[in-house]
Amino acid sequence: MKILFLGDVMGRAGRRAIVENLPRLREEWRLDFVVVNGENASNGMGLSAEHAKLILEAGADCITLGDHAFDQKDMLQFIEREPRILRPVNYAKTAPGKGARVFEATRGRKVLVAQVLGQVFMKRAFDDPWGAIEGVLKSHPLGGMVQASIVDMHCEATSEKMAMGHWCDGKASLVVGTHTHVPTGDTQILPGGTAFQSDAGMCGDYLSVIGMERAEPMRRFVTGMSKTRFVPAKDEATLSGVYVETDDRTGKATRIEMVRQGGRLEQAGP
Repeated sequence: MKILFLGDVMGRAGRRAIVENLPRLREEWRLDFVVVNGENASNGMGLSAEHAKLILEAGADCITLGDHAFDQKDMLQFIEREPRILRPVNYAKTAPGKGARVFEATRGRKVLVAQVLGQVFMKRAFDDPWGAIEGVLKSHPLGGMVQASIVDMHCEATSEKMAMGHWCDGKASLVVGTHTHVPTGDTQILPGGTAFQSDAGMCGDYLSVIGMERAEPMRRFVTGMSKTRFVPAKDEATLSGVYVETDDRTGKATRIEMVRQGGRLEQAGP
């Protein structure tokens, strides 16, 4: 199976890059399944129903969220009506929506997608991510109920993301980190057959400070004081993520490649 995972969509520039490029990539790369992290797609804070529809119509099979899942209040209702959107599995127990779901890919193949929030350096403590994801993967074994499984590890610390990759090795097709908006260079297939990258990066303007216009973040770092709100950078975005191929029989990864399409970081695709 050919799978594309794209990192955090950042504001208008990120949305535009998805709409303009994802339909082409689905066709050119003959993709079977696409996951997009959309938690910063609406002005850098959360995802609105309107913008979720744009990403889905562009070709995403599933959208994952994160710690900003419900910053856009209409998502509280919309996520209950749209099963293709997932919030973290270890979010508040009373939160609407689901944190894991099985989707249908091309030729009727089944793909599990789950998102989990880390705990290190996060603004508030979330429920245990390890037990949460272990239960999901145990109930959806590779090569049995599903032909592939994808885990979006949404957190700050690269060490925690790496630990989750090893924790899931052999039980998931892909574990990929999101949230920090900076793509990492540790793309690999772990010994048990799980594809891994600590952070997918963002779909946004990289002439920025993690997707925000530079002036205000720089002012706060230099002076310790704020003057205005953060505003997403608006120049051409780079689509960042990973491309993975899996064995339908075992669900294990056979190939993983970094993806950089458009903008300042563009490179050749798979």
